[in-house]
Amino acid sequence: MSALRRHLEDYLALRRSLGFRLGRTGRHLESFAGYLEQAGAQTVTIENALTWATAPADADPVYWRSRLAAVRPFARYLAPLVPGTEVPPPGLLPGPVSRRVVPYLYSGAEISALMAAAAAISTPFRAATYQVLIGLLAATGMRVGEAIALDRGDLDAGNRLLTIRDGKFGKSRQLPLHETVAEALAGYARLRESRRGRPAAPAFFSSVTGTRLIYQNVHFTFHELTKAAGLQPRSAACRPRVHDLRHTFAVTTLTRWYADGGDVAARLPLLSTWLGHADPSGTYWYLTGTPELLALAAGRLAGPGGEQK
Repeated sequence: MSALRRHLEDYLALRRSLGFRLGRTGRHLESFAGYLEQAGAQTVTIENALTWATAPADADPVYWRSRLAAVRPFARYLAPLVPGTEVPPPGLLPGPVSRRVVPYLYSGAEISALMAAAAAISTPFRAATYQVLIGLLAATGMRVGEAIALDRGDLDAGNRLLTIRDGKFGKSRQLPLHETVAEALAGYARLRESRRGRPAAPAFFSSVTGTRLIYQNVHFTFHELTKAAGLQPRSAACRPRVHDLRHTFAVTTLTRWYADGGDVAARLPLLSTWLGHADPSGTYWYLTGTPELLALAAGRLAGPGGEQK
């Protein structure tokens, strides 16, 4: 193992110990380290970082910037340790550093269409896996990573409780389940256990070979299911993604709270806890990032004559 690779492993271990998952960032940096080793480079320079970041010549510039953004903090970490390290400055690539994807809010009919498309998967057990997985994500707003990290012992079907262990930022939480969700999960568990050569892995959601589902494969399969369900992008920036099931859950919850006249500000920490956010500021984005909710919030502030209270 090269000295550069050891530094990278130490850096990733340090960041993860602070609660950062670094899924995409970690993959970017592993790729970058491989590039540097192949090039015989001893450390990070602006030139080799920029060359690597823009190597996929036909990629979206936003993707280039995300790759370079992953390198920058690693280079800052490396600078005191390896002479000659250069930290790529912000703004090296033109355009904004990042941009918010417009959320694709699913209707009930679209979620039903996704589950029907999952039911049509040719392998029965795989079809059941994706039906229940999509239903769970839609009903609870869980992160995809949290769902595929579930173990068999995390479901208490009798008490209708689901335990999410070591979620983002190292937090664990319990979610009370609707009766229909608990029944669907228990039914899937029975199906999984009835299969010949039951998987030795503790994963709740299992692949047909008995292993835990892979994050990238879930995203790919979901994309294929959106096409099979006939879901179309609403704009270039608004395409159906699996993460938008979580966004839909949050927006639907907030919309319902506005409709029943409750104190949304007082309830927001409850939603934040449910979703596993580190603090309510992460949950506030669902309000500010959704025009429909902004309109409801503005209406709540307006008096009977339409003037601000």
